[in-house]
Amino acid sequence: MAVKPITEFIGAELTGVEYADLEHDDVFAEFVDALNQHELVIVRGIELTPHEQVELASRIGTPVPFVLERYRHPEVKEIMISSNEVRDNKPVGVARVGNFWHQDSSFVANPAPYTLLHGVNVPSTSGHTLFANAVDVYDRLPEEWKSKVEGRTALHSVAKRLRIRDEHVGYSVAEFKAWIDENHPKVEHPLVQTDPHTGKRFLYGAPEYLDSVVGFDHNENAAFFELLDRLIQDEQRVYEHRWTTNDLVVWKTRTTLHAATDVEPGVGRTVHRVSIEVG
Repeated sequence: MAVKPITEFIGAELTGVEYADLEHDDVFAEFVDALNQHELVIVRGIELTPHEQVELASRIGTPVPFVLERYRHPEVKEIMISSNEVRDNKPVGVARVGNFWHQDSSFVANPAPYTLLHGVNVPSTSGHTLFANAVDVYDRLPEEWKSKVEGRTALHSVAKRLRIRDEHVGYSVAEFKAWIDENHPKVEHPLVQTDPHTGKRFLYGAPEYLDSVVGFDHNENAAFFELLDRLIQDEQRVYEHRWTTNDLVVWKTRTTLHAATDVEPGVGRTVHRVSIEVG
């Protein structure tokens, strides 16, 4: 197996490896080390059954069943199906997942540290995934902002991205906000953290999941969020992954920022996702 960096700031592509190779302890250890050192690893065209995908994830940690049962794989509950396809007049999975910059589940107290995706039916012309490195974002913060965020915490919330469901029809804005506060309370995380694998500092938070930085006033929060958006979305520091069939893509959820791009009209896209807890 060969490990080739994709960019200078994030990602490594592994070549010369099949699923059977990853069953060997030494090869798998190299796979995990590449993941921990490069934040993101990609193996092109690796055929995996749903059960093999979960078995692979279970060697990294503990696969976590997706919270919404209707979007779980019918045979493998640990897999969440992300799909815009419809079969027998029913959605195959949940559509339009993660089409904004974020770090996975930062709005919960203990986010699963790894995410593993397998491309089942992926177009080559759209539905790409953008990746940025939270270490790189911190490194590019102006020194004055590094001083301002040092030692601070931030409140994370899913409120900006919650979808209105049938049971919310008729709610006033105030009632819906109260429902969010009760069912999805804000959580607090250190804004600057240290990656245990590399010893590098990184910025934990993206504006769509950030409510506020504790101790910042409204103007400071607005200025900081605007700066974060510019740094995260800098085209020179973003890797665009153009999917091919059976791509395996795995990342560290705290240090890897990502966003899905739109799928062109009339084109189907399905990927299988597994969240992995450790410890």
